[in-house]
Amino acid sequence: MPARTKGQGGANPPARTKSQAGVNLPALRHHNAALVLDLLRAAGAEGISRLELAERTGLTPQAVSKITARLRAEGLAVGAGLRPSTGGKPRTVLRLVPDAQFAVGLHLDRDGLTAVLVDLAGRPVAVTTAPLDFGAPAEQVLADAADAVRDLSAAEPHKPVLGLGVAVPGPLDHRDGVLHRVTGFPQWDGFPLRDALAERTGLPVTVDKDTNAAALALSLSGLPGDFAYLHLGTGLGAGLVLGGEVHRGARTGAGEFGHQTLQLDGPLCGCGGRGCIEALCLAAEARGDRAEAARVLGAGAANLVGLLDIDRVVLGGRTVAADEDAYVRGVRAVIEERAARGGGGGSVTVTVAGGGDRPVAEGAAQLVLAPVFGRVGERG
Repeated sequence: MPARTKGQGGANPPARTKSQAGVNLPALRHHNAALVLDLLRAAGAEGISRLELAERTGLTPQAVSKITARLRAEGLAVGAGLRPSTGGKPRTVLRLVPDAQFAVGLHLDRDGLTAVLVDLAGRPVAVTTAPLDFGAPAEQVLADAADAVRDLSAAEPHKPVLGLGVAVPGPLDHRDGVLHRVTGFPQWDGFPLRDALAERTGLPVTVDKDTNAAALALSLSGLPGDFAYLHLGTGLGAGLVLGGEVHRGARTGAGEFGHQTLQLDGPLCGCGGRGCIEALCLAAEARGDRAEAARVLGAGAANLVGLLDIDRVVLGGRTVAADEDAYVRGVRAVIEERAARGGGGGSVTVTVAGGGDRPVAEGAAQLVLAPVFGRVGERG
């Protein structure tokens, strides 16, 4: 989705690449409409004029007039008053109608689910949480997920729901919506989650890793530069944004950060390896040694910084939320120590996404909304 999942304001949207510029070809009508919708959304309640839309998209004024007329007829845009002109008649200003359509984001974690209904501006309208046993039979998990979606959709019964975005632990194939061998839950290997939930809910479904969903939301909120989102909750993973796009890799498996080996003879991990960052972090937390957990997480983050030369590390997840300051201090200290030894990362910012697990569910909704605004991109 374009910018800002909270208030929109009147800020200009991020600059578009050449591949995102508008073109005056009938075959690209949907693409051009998405460009216009993106700018309407970024303009917020203040709105934007047709002339400004033409200037920013590169479309002709005639093309913009046709697109905005269609958007108004579909209830997606309305007039927002007149703007004084420096010459000629005042300009009509248009704005997006955020509550014209909605999307559902669903985060299926190992022990619970979070579902959120968001409007076109990405603002949460309703949220629900419930326990979930990800190790239960698939039919039970699907039933619980479908119940949550149905309950949320009832919050706006007369408004269309565009689709369902689902965020789950990886690894998985997000193109086909098929799960792979989730750590600790091998029975999900090869399960067609996208198709199964589409049949259950009657909605178009998109599936991605929990960390990718959160990283997408952060990127679309305007977070600049290349960054890694590190999610520490019931497990540990990373979402990577490189060159302004979520990096999934050729086989959509990028970001399996938690299963880097830090100790060759370390404790056994649920993935079958030993000394993984995830196992070491969670073990330290379990024995109450949060400083050690943060230090281990920092060691992995410093490796990532050195490998990818990223600008920022963003921490999230319920375990981080339990003591955000401790994790930020611990991770930052290791990165700075590595930088002092010439390892790079001296200017890397360490921050917290906030909100515990909820940003993952909101990011899952963005999987549905992003194509509406022409904001889909991935690195293979």
